[in-house]
Amino acid sequence: MGSLDQAGAVRQGESLDAETIVDHLRKTLPGLDGPITIHQFHSGFSNLTYLMTVGSTELVLRRPPFGKKATTAHDMGREYRILRALKPVFPYVPEPLAYCDDPAVMGVPFYVMARLQGVILRKELPEGLMLDASDTGRLCRQWVDVLGELHRLDYRGCGLADLGNPDGYVSRQVHGWSGRFRDARTDDVPDFEPVMAWLHAGMPADHDRPALIHNDFKFDNVILDPADPTRITGVLDWEMATVGDPLMDLGASLGYWVEPGDSEELKLIGTLPTLSPGMLTRRQIVALYEKKTGTAIDHFAWYYCFGLFRLAVIAQQIYYRYYHGQTTDDRFQMLGAAVGILEKAAARVMKTGTY
Repeated sequence: MGSLDQAGAVRQGESLDAETIVDHLRKTLPGLDGPITIHQFHSGFSNLTYLMTVGSTELVLRRPPFGKKATTAHDMGREYRILRALKPVFPYVPEPLAYCDDPAVMGVPFYVMARLQGVILRKELPEGLMLDASDTGRLCRQWVDVLGELHRLDYRGCGLADLGNPDGYVSRQVHGWSGRFRDARTDDVPDFEPVMAWLHAGMPADHDRPALIHNDFKFDNVILDPADPTRITGVLDWEMATVGDPLMDLGASLGYWVEPGDSEELKLIGTLPTLSPGMLTRRQIVALYEKKTGTAIDHFAWYYCFGLFRLAVIAQQIYYRYYHGQTTDDRFQMLGAAVGILEKAAARVMKTGTY
């Protein structure tokens, strides 16, 4: 099926020493034998993801990006631990296989996991994937179901109680992301000071039912069943998962959710196929989440605005590396303009109180 997610050639400056890595992995993963090839999944903007084939065995390797990065981000050991804890209770996570923090092997920590084959959606539906309006509506409902299932997990029971502190979570997020933006700001983007002040002034109280949250739950981080592309079979990219306010998770997700009534420039920078016929609107998603989880949601505009701001910070941190010549990935050049567009979108939410 042509819509299956595929890896391509490794980008310049992001190559790996395949022989050294596989020699290390053979100590813990039996049966690794045969020719070695490495390809790269090009869609991500954060941690780097590679497809490593050894003979007939396919492994997916995750490592931090090259260049400047946030000091608390890209913790491979933490991400690996989350996968190990969740695999028995949340079937959507890929099977973690090995973790390495020996600097002699790669210079940075990394881990490998089993490959999950399937369909991953990008900005446009992939060629050959036929989804009508009924299908996309069903996919949206399943997306909410899986997010709700995650938020209902007993994170204490699966050993992740110490992953994060839900007390004061909202305040820490507002202050933390504000600091990250100021640290990564370049002279050619808005300063976001009015947005940060508005978020600080309107902070909601901590949620009375904290949950394990993914913090980057969106269509290009879920895997769809090739036989039924309305069914989610996998959830990827757990690097930002923590324990906190589930509405912050939903707000972060909907920060990516572009819909027909949005500005043309916001549509232009959209990275997901949420403009496809039949996709639910943000308001419909929130209403469905309320129904599925039994959560009463007030003033969701604040959470959505925070989602837009958080997305702008992520884009700016990546753009900072490009601006200062720390990466050669030309995709990053457009992120400075995207930051400006997100600032305008956040300002509209502040003015209208709508999402």
